[in-house]
Amino acid sequence: MSSNGSNKKTKMLEWRRNKVQQLLVRGYSQWDIADELQIDQSTVSRDIQCLRQEAQENLKLHIQEKLPEEYQRCLTGMNQVLRLSWDIANRSKAGSSNDNGQTMIMTDDKTRLQALSLINDCYKYIMDLTTNGVVITDAIKFVQGEMDHLNKKALLQDIKEKEKKTDGEVIEGEEKTTNGVF
Repeated sequence: MSSNGSNKKTKMLEWRRNKVQQLLVRGYSQWDIADELQIDQSTVSRDIQCLRQEAQENLKLHIQEKLPEEYQRCLTGMNQVLRLSWDIANRSKAGSSNDNGQTMIMTDDKTRLQALSLINDCYKYIMDLTTNGVVITDAIKFVQGEMDHLNKKALLQDIKEKEKKTDGEVIEGEEKTTNGVF
């Protein structure tokens, strides 16, 4: 098959799956979608299964990569706002110097109160992010648990296949017994 024909087939497949997704969002059943697109219901079923798999992969990527990155950005940004707000709130009279010998600019009471209010909000947001971080951690643990489960399942399958191959054979010099105890 030429790459042009393969490319066209891929685009048609993507178009159909997008249409299936759009119709699902509108509340169509699998049978309605098959009728609307004039395709077999089994094709719709396969497309839906593929869409589910893609959604799971996207969610896994979001939980493992995007969410922790955005979480860290938010905390870093909040800490920068917090630091700047404290600088504004702590400014003293014009012409006076701070501990580093730098001249400070005067901040009026209204601006200082606004800065302190922003500081208060920052602490609330940071607390919210850190306490709701448990949700992120739980989601990551869930995904990791599912991956571990799948790995164990694959390992058990490998063991079963090896047992089938060695059933009735002598394994490393040991004789197989019929009662399975010794």
